[in-house]
Parts: sequence; structure tokens; C-alpha cells
Amino acid sequence: MSLEGRVAIVTGASKGIGLEIVKLLLHKGVKVAGWSRTDNDVTDPNYLFISVDVSDPESVAHAYNQTTEMLGEDVDILVNNAGVGHYGMMDEMPFEQWKQMFDVNVHGIYFVSNAVIPKMKELDRGHIINIGSIAGKNPVKGMVGYSGTKHAVTGISHSMFMELRDFGIKVTCIYPGSVNTNFFDDIESVTANENMMRPQDVASSVVHCLETHPNYLPVDFEVRPLRPKPTK
Repeated sequence: MSLEGRVAIVTGASKGIGLEIVKLLLHKGVKVAGWSRTDNDVTDPNYLFISVDVSDPESVAHAYNQTTEMLGEDVDILVNNAGVGHYGMMDEMPFEQWKQMFDVNVHGIYFVSNAVIPKMKELDRGHIINIGSIAGKNPVKGMVGYSGTKHAVTGISHSMFMELRDFGIKVTCIYPGSVNTNFFDDIESVTANENMMRPQDVASSVVHCLETHPNYLPVDFEVRPLRPKPTK
């Protein structure tokens, strides 16, 4: 299905997977609102950057109003990509880091999705893509907080797809394995490397799901690097 002329919101659009999603959607002729704390280097007449904190409902409401004023009210694509991760054992992690992960990774999906769903129901169409993680299916030692949030994203996504399918709204959860981004900058035990997936390939999976036939609903989409460790 052609994406030309559609209107999308992409959260966490400043770098990594989110930035590549923005670029690919613009290439497909989509009008894109990039929501993130910081701007990126995208210059395109169909691109609108909005500074937003997805964990703050007032910030989200303001960003949604700006988006509809500038790009039109028919927002029918949402990519919930904003996320944060901290490494730490359960009894060692500061509460501030624990809370931040739940505020952004879980509550952010709640606030942003609630902003767009009413109009999507009115349009009788839409596609919400939640960027989960392999950590949302398989627990990871030392990532108890992050794994907890991504398990929540899995459950939320599954319930959302069941609630919204009768309104013509698709909900897809994508589960990437390790991706070569700055996500690992603050995690001492892991260093980003070329054996990880490229963020642009994860972005291509997002667009693939968006381009599916109107009556075809991809629910779970798991992607992993072929050789996650260097071969000898």
C-alpha cells in the first residue's frame, strides 16, 4: 500500500532507529513530525521537528496540536520509538533511572497513543508501531528495569491490537536484537559494533509493515543480526 501523502508521528526521532525511520518515510512521500528532545539534521519540506518529552502528558498534547496545525489532522501513522535504557542489577539501580525508563518506555506509549487514537478511529484507519526489544521477550541479566519496560510494551501492544483492529487500526510490535546505535554508550558491558544490525535495516522493517495490504495485520515482527559476534 502506498504511503504517499500520509501523515506520521515518529518519537525519538533525533538519532538511531528513529532518525532512519524519519528519513525513509520522507523518501516514501510521507509528511513526518519528528518528536524528540533534540533536533536532527533533516531538512525536508515535509518534515516538522517538535521538541517534546513523551513522558509528560502536557508536552505530548502540545506537540500533537502543533502537528495537526502544521501537517493536517489526518495523522494515521504513529511510530512509538522513544526509549531509554540503563544497565544495573535490581538491588543496585537508582530509583531515578528505574522511573525514567518506565516514564519514557511505557508511559510515553500511553500518552502518545492516546493522543492519536481518537482521530484514527474517526478515520477508520491507522497504523501504530511500537518499537519493543528482544529484551521484551527474553530476560536479560543486568537489564532488569529495561527488560521490565519492554515486557510491558509487548503486553500493551498485544492488547492494543485486539482493541483497535475493529476500528481499522493496525498495531504492530517490532522486536529488534542488538542494533549499532548510541544505545550502548552508557552500558560498559557492551560496545556497539559492526556485527550488530544497522538502524536503517530496522527502519526498513517498519516501512515494510506500514506498506502491507489494508487487510493484512503484522502483529509481532522479530529481527536479529545474523552473526551477532565476530567470526574467527
